[in-house]
Amino acid sequence: MSYSRSRGYDSNRRVCLVPLPTHLLPTWLTSLFSKRTLGIYLSGALFAIGWWTFLDAVILSSISARPPPGVGRGEPWDGKPEVVVSFADWIPGICGTLGMIVVNLIDKSLLAEAGLGGALFGGGGGGGGGAFAGDATMWRAKLFLFIGFALMAGGLAGSITVLVVKYLVPGYPEYYGVANVAQNTALMLSTISLWIAQQTEGEYDYNLTI
Repeated sequence: MSYSRSRGYDSNRRVCLVPLPTHLLPTWLTSLFSKRTLGIYLSGALFAIGWWTFLDAVILSSISARPPPGVGRGEPWDGKPEVVVSFADWIPGICGTLGMIVVNLIDKSLLAEAGLGGALFGGGGGGGGGAFAGDATMWRAKLFLFIGFALMAGGLAGSITVLVVKYLVPGYPEYYGVANVAQNTALMLSTISLWIAQQTEGEYDYNLTI
């Protein structure tokens, strides 16, 4: 059966190792002192910041490429930028987002059976008649985990490549490329934060098997 400690059972225990002046904080904020909740919120904030940074660069690029009033479409003008955000700039962020979705859709209990090292590098465990089925399921989970991390790593590497090849080497303004790298870095940190939050059990919740 499942047993949950009452809210008042540990009401006087510290939430942090270093005591915080919680009496000065609003009630809605102190109610968020949960590792799982904070991890989820942090992940969402990092995801939003990453895409906001990149979309800011996209909007600035679009505005800079727009001809001023009085210049017709297709007519040459002196202020036209030499480089703008194109579809190549979108690919790393799309790959990073897909990788984040794949990694966090995996059932973590399948990977926890072998531990993190076994989940990434080892073979599936288990013996008996059902061992083959268990190994096949864990193998598929490892495959999806590898694909997800490969997409995120490819997105980060691709954003660095775009920054160097498209902006730094020709000597163009590098803000668009830096925004791309910042986006993929934030997506990777968001994935790690959400992974840790999913591994954290709810506070004061225990499963007792009788």
